[in-house]
Amino acid sequence: MVQSIDGVGTKTIIARKMNKFDTIGIDLVSACANDIVTMGARPLTFLDYIANDTLKPDIIEEIVAGMAGACLDIGVSLVGGETAEMPDTYLPGEHDLVGIITGVVNKNNIITGDSIRPGDVVLGLPSNGLHTNGYSLARKLFFDVGGYSVNDTIPEFEESVGLTLLTPHTNYTNHILTIIDNGIDIHGLAHITGGGIIENIPRILPGDCGVEIRRGSWPALPVFNIMQSIGNVDHEEMYRTFNMGIGMVVIVNAAEITKIKNSLKNLSEIYRIGSVIQGKRRIRIIDK
Repeated sequence: MVQSIDGVGTKTIIARKMNKFDTIGIDLVSACANDIVTMGARPLTFLDYIANDTLKPDIIEEIVAGMAGACLDIGVSLVGGETAEMPDTYLPGEHDLVGIITGVVNKNNIITGDSIRPGDVVLGLPSNGLHTNGYSLARKLFFDVGGYSVNDTIPEFEESVGLTLLTPHTNYTNHILTIIDNGIDIHGLAHITGGGIIENIPRILPGDCGVEIRRGSWPALPVFNIMQSIGNVDHEEMYRTFNMGIGMVVIVNAAEITKIKNSLKNLSEIYRIGSVIQGKRRIRIIDK
């Protein structure tokens, strides 16, 4: 049995500014499910906790509807939840969300990263935006430094600033389980969340392995380029804070690449973004 607990951080502030709460429930399920699928676990049940200053049934309904749809997409039962009304704790309109997910995996099939070796390839499943991390810096860049409001538009964006920042966190459960069900030997999986690419990949590496990531080996998302430009943020901070367009990293033997691409052809692109090298759990970002 595998469990994980997670939240959506300050993305709820964007939801409040937009008065749009139908996607943060999706974010919550995705954040939790992605964390346990990195061990090869199949999710079974989900519980939620929603806290706010004043209970507003219409907002709760939006949030829960998002959760329910996200659970349905990956075959998970939304078995219960709890709400807390605490006006002395939260400012007017504030919300905090927490999710708990439970899944199962055979002990012999747990993906730990122990089998990662120098020479393995690093593949990346694309993200569609910030997902649920880096929002404190993103809000500072867009609203404080850039002077934008949530309803402003930027030519590079297909939607307003607020809607771009609310893009739901991609759920990779079906992607990873499809790879597993096709008999492909995954050496390691990393969900790129807080700490970005630089801090998340080392968590799964054996002590004698490092990783080189080739910048430019996957499509750049405008939201990251714009933020970097607004704040003149250096590359290392960007890669240490944001997912930079890669939401899930898959490490395999090079012989598995074609099989993985074939298994995902109806779900997603997957990009060869780097390689495992001899090292000490360090990530090097190099130009393509």
